[in-house]
Amino acid sequence: MKYKKLLTGFLVAALMQPLMSLAAGNDEEATYDKDEIYREVSAFFGKGAEGLADVLNKVFSEKGRPNGYIKGEEAGGALVVGVRYGNGTLVMKNGAQRRVYWQGPSVGFDIGANASKSFVLVYDLDRVDDIFQRFPGVEGSLYFVAGVGVNYASADNIDLAPIRFGVGWRQGASVGYMHITRKDTWVPF
Repeated sequence: MKYKKLLTGFLVAALMQPLMSLAAGNDEEATYDKDEIYREVSAFFGKGAEGLADVLNKVFSEKGRPNGYIKGEEAGGALVVGVRYGNGTLVMKNGAQRRVYWQGPSVGFDIGANASKSFVLVYDLDRVDDIFQRFPGVEGSLYFVAGVGVNYASADNIDLAPIRFGVGWRQGASVGYMHITRKDTWVPF
């Protein structure tokens, strides 16, 4: 009887292994690996973004493999209360693409203005239309002439990791959200 249970357990494990490998393979096919993202980020930001590999290593170690990204640009400013406006293209691993816009208010100990290129890693986005919502987050920034930074924002189990390479002078910490919309708007809410 004991051997029968052991043999049954062994057979179930042996049969499950190919299914688990297939599921892992599908996950890898549905997401970007670090090399793919590094090539995209390097081409997008150019050679001037020092520390980019360190930032990507940090994000991949904390969040894993993204299934999409947004390449775009943004500008913002703050004097305690801030605003940010941006636009770009959402590119999914499955080939879907969509033009997106974002804006958002912030409040905190934040002062200055900056313009930046933004490369946003997108995690666990099942449908492209699910991106259109508010993603709250906390941001700390220190730009002086040029700098690269990353923060995280989440909503409905979708995580965003915006990587920004910008110019200007801005420093501080703030709380706000990134509201991604289908159309461009000047209303930051």
